[in-house]
Amino acid sequence: MNKLKKILPLAILIIGFIFLINSPLGNYLSFDALQEHRQALLAFRDSNYLLAALMFMGLYIICVAFSLPFASFLTITAGFLFAKFIGTFLVVTSATLGALCIFFAAKTVIGDSLRSKAGPWLAKLEDGFKENATSYMLVLRLVPLFPFFVVNIVPALLNVRASTFAITTFFGIIPGSFVFCTVGAGLGSIFDSGEKFTPAGILTPDIILALVGLAVLSMVPVLYKKIKGTKSVTS
Repeated sequence: MNKLKKILPLAILIIGFIFLINSPLGNYLSFDALQEHRQALLAFRDSNYLLAALMFMGLYIICVAFSLPFASFLTITAGFLFAKFIGTFLVVTSATLGALCIFFAAKTVIGDSLRSKAGPWLAKLEDGFKENATSYMLVLRLVPLFPFFVVNIVPALLNVRASTFAITTFFGIIPGSFVFCTVGAGLGSIFDSGEKFTPAGILTPDIILALVGLAVLSMVPVLYKKIKGTKSVTS
């Protein structure tokens, strides 16, 4: 019975992922579909604002929990439908809840198997997280160098506390989410112009530099601790 309880969540994740990735969902989660159904979506939002927000959050949580490749599209859509500030709040909240689903699944279901395969690489990261988990998590969230799914799994394997994971995820993804939602807020004018929108150019060098700068600031406590430790040894 206990073994079944451990296997069941993993089975649900796998079956859910296979079902969703092979469903017609991807046909609707595209900028062409968004442009085609623009008026209907905006009308539904205006008539059912709270329901539209809750439905959007539910879809976002599912996509993150099952690691479906629609996060960028949904984040831009949030800005398009709900404007940049409310859109950012909905995205950050939904992404954090979805990430927590993977985090807890990794802790209870697949953690042991992933840990055994990771080997010494995981052990090196573990030292860093033990030194200052909050700073390391913020860096991983602020700078999108690694897939979101990977950053959800690794902290669970390294015994990061759920509260630390949730807080750093929530605040760490705010800058990037705000950038994408701001782009989404101006998407209507792009549709009106008849131009084809692609998200490839959103992360410009200036924006990337700003995100890296925030990541560096988040590492200040670690650097200070190391410098202080070095001074203590030399003195």
